[in-house]
Amino acid sequence: MVAKRISAIEDSIFGLMSALAFEHKAINLGQGFPDFSGPEWIIEAAYKSMLEGKNQYAPTQGIHSLRKIISEVYSRHYGVEFSFENEITITAGATESLFSTILALVDEGDEVILFEPFYDAYLSDVLLAGGIPKFVTLYKPDFKFDFKELESAISSKTKAIIVNNPHNPTGKVFSQEELTFIYELAKKYNLYIISDEVYEFLTYDNIPHISFLTLDRQRERTIMISSTGKTFSMTGWKIGWAVTNPILTDAIRKVHQWTTFTINTPGQHAMAYAFSRLDEYLPIFRQEYQERRDIMFNGLLETNFKPFKPFGSYFLMVEFPQVGKDDVELAKELVIKYKIATIPPSPFYRKSHEGKTMLRICFAKKKETLLEGLEKLKQFRV
Repeated sequence: MVAKRISAIEDSIFGLMSALAFEHKAINLGQGFPDFSGPEWIIEAAYKSMLEGKNQYAPTQGIHSLRKIISEVYSRHYGVEFSFENEITITAGATESLFSTILALVDEGDEVILFEPFYDAYLSDVLLAGGIPKFVTLYKPDFKFDFKELESAISSKTKAIIVNNPHNPTGKVFSQEELTFIYELAKKYNLYIISDEVYEFLTYDNIPHISFLTLDRQRERTIMISSTGKTFSMTGWKIGWAVTNPILTDAIRKVHQWTTFTINTPGQHAMAYAFSRLDEYLPIFRQEYQERRDIMFNGLLETNFKPFKPFGSYFLMVEFPQVGKDDVELAKELVIKYKIATIPPSPFYRKSHEGKTMLRICFAKKKETLLEGLEKLKQFRV
């Protein structure tokens, strides 16, 4: 008999749709990662590290040079200073940062507020920690939340609010007003903010990303999470981090120590080098993704799908007309009949009827992949 806590955990929709796409040889605009490799010079740096013998266990908290360079990057980009010795932990991607953070913070019966649609790992992590998820909706078309609804969701049992900014799956970028309101609520009710900022360097149309680190400069109640995977198009390397105050860092490191223990050493050295070249790399990276976003959004305007314009991340949501099918049924039909894979977003909502008229599309793909995918989406007729 498996543990009771596992019974509430559902299989990910990503695995189902990816398997279906593979079976039918469909173009996969569902998978949330690039169909191209990251920069060659980072791969060469990892190879160099291996040849130099940097192949044994790294320190549990992460190698010195990587933690130091991340602190320097955040000092330049956000004007925030923190100790790389006791305020940052290198983890197995942002996924492990989230899990270690939630396990370090949430006790049985604690409530955690999620904005819906949510990245599905949030819900599973809260449930595995014995927490109780509470939900606040991001309303289309601009995916804003109701300030009163958020405050009403807070109770005496509330422990934390999870914020994903820029947001997956909607592409929303939270405004200064929204973030300030969340932060003031956290202070008022003595809550923690778990701020997932893995798309921090992916915003469009000159819209800035505002990190929670700039609001909570002492990191009294904020845990900022990010990773290298999205920034350097190397999601398979699984190198992330959590930045917070020394007390919370110590708790996160205890969970991290007994889950993954440490992260691959050559990859950490390569990413330390990658961050040393971040400022020369970012303008090209952002321009290429701006072009991808524009290709996908403008192309979708010529289909029977209604796209919601994303201002961050590499996802967008589309609404489809009434076709007598829900999102899961239509997503399967698109794979089987039109050879194009998307993600149905209803699993990212607490209510079964929410999200059932939308699909999520990933544009972290080669431009030729996006154009071919758009041609297949244009074939869909009501």
